[in-house]
Formats: sequence, C-alpha cells, structure tokens
Amino acid sequence: MRRTLLILPLLVAACATPREQCISDVTRELRVMTGLVNETQANIQRGYAVAETQEVQTIRSTCTGTNDDGSSFTFPCEETRTIDRQVPVAIDLNAEQAKLASLQERQAQLQRAADAAVQQCVAIHPE
Repeated sequence: MRRTLLILPLLVAACATPREQCISDVTRELRVMTGLVNETQANIQRGYAVAETQEVQTIRSTCTGTNDDGSSFTFPCEETRTIDRQVPVAIDLNAEQAKLASLQERQAQLQRAADAAVQQCVAIHPE
C-alpha cells in the first residue's frame, strides 16, 4: 500500500501541465504541514495517538505437490505474513496542544509563502 502511495504522485506529476507541476512543487511543504496539523488535531480529539506497528505471523498448513510420475503428495509448509496494525499510544494532551499551536503558526506562514509562489507559477506558465 505504501509503495502505491509513493508512486501515485509521480504518475500524476508525469501528466501535469507545467503550471500544475510548478504549483505542486511550491505547495508541497504546505501539504505536509497540513497533514501534520490534521493528525495532531485528530490525536487531541481522540485523546491518544495512533502508531502503526508490523506483526509477523507464520501460518502452518499442508501443501500439495506433484511427483515426476504425475502422482500427488502432501507436505507441511509455512507461509509468512506481515500484518500492519494500528495501536493506541498515550500522549501528553498539553504538549500536543502546544505542538498544534506551533504547527498552525508555521502552516499560516507556509500558506502566505505558497500563495505568493502560486501567483508566480501562474505568471510564468499562463494557460
């Protein structure tokens, strides 16, 4: 799933017009900051954070094979699976509130810078 999420912006960027690519480039940091603000707000609303962990499981079963003469045989086999799990993590709500205020302040700065940069993209790449 993560690989798909990493490749998708590259595919979209390949189809973007020069103006769209320029706007995407100058707003990238703002989009990251907005994601962090949203995540922090969700943590405060829930009262805890959510961390992703991976759990490795080995599943034992019986597999079937075919001999050279065409006859079938069974044998014990194992399959290893990696499962992503989300687990709750305790947070300091006061620290999280302070972090949110700081992130929102930085987000406002980035928004102002992005607005000016987008106007430059529009001027450089008229459609």
